[in-house]
Amino acid sequence: MEFMKWTVGDVTITKVPELDRVPGMRGLIPAATREAIEPIKWLQPHFVTHDLKMLASIHALIVETGGRRILVDTCVGNDKDRAFDAWNHMQGPFLQDLEKAGFPRESIDTVLCTHLHIDHVGWNTMWVDGKWVPTFPNARYLMGAEEFAYWKSEADADDARPAGDKGMLETGQVFGDSVRPVFEAGLVDLVGTDHIITDAVRLIPTVGHTPGHVSVMIESKGETAMITGDFMHHPCQIARPEWAAAVDYDSDQSTRTRRDVFERYADTPTLIIGTHFASPTAGRLKRDGDTYRLDVEE
Repeated sequence: MEFMKWTVGDVTITKVPELDRVPGMRGLIPAATREAIEPIKWLQPHFVTHDLKMLASIHALIVETGGRRILVDTCVGNDKDRAFDAWNHMQGPFLQDLEKAGFPRESIDTVLCTHLHIDHVGWNTMWVDGKWVPTFPNARYLMGAEEFAYWKSEADADDARPAGDKGMLETGQVFGDSVRPVFEAGLVDLVGTDHIITDAVRLIPTVGHTPGHVSVMIESKGETAMITGDFMHHPCQIARPEWAAAVDYDSDQSTRTRRDVFERYADTPTLIIGTHFASPTAGRLKRDGDTYRLDVEE
């Protein structure tokens, strides 16, 4: 397997997929019907197939800077009870692929969760000897303080519900198997939405999808890149920023966030690396009439 890489000044970013170029985004973005996406020709063939299937990816991004190895978002994970059949008790080779890419799990010094949804925290933990243990034992896990507080409260409420009446995102279960174990192991640092990780890597608030959602800004030697997280899920939202995801916590705010980010970074050299964008995954925002498009990096 070849792993996609980008360089931003002295910083290297490597994509390690868990699932890549898989269909299934249409239910997540209800407005993105076949008829609605067909006129957005630049989406094909990278992000929409010729028969108008929307493609997505679940991957981690490893940011290397100044000797640091920062893993951004940890995908779905193996062995976990999940309501979505494709994610239930997965048995994928993610950790082996991470090592093939040059990043054995013991070498990761920082894990950053842009938010605490099911497909961004899964490999925070792994199943060992009948319990969930931190996958990256030498890492500090960075989580937004507001994000953590919100999902802890939701998980506590979810856990208190009768069996069979659990929340849409299996909140209590996800928090219990993928967040609480690393917190109880003393590995979590709760940070602000504008936290500075290194001289080259910092967080910016991009709220709306969740209450404390962040994106990652990388700046080195005059070059810049953004790792999006989920303030957008698919490039179709670049052309149609008003298309909110069905799981957005505040769809009006998520739309405002997309518009604000696009206005700020369109026609600039900033590389946009989509957390759920299928390969080729990254590109530059360009104005396109009264909206925007993504010119991809291949």
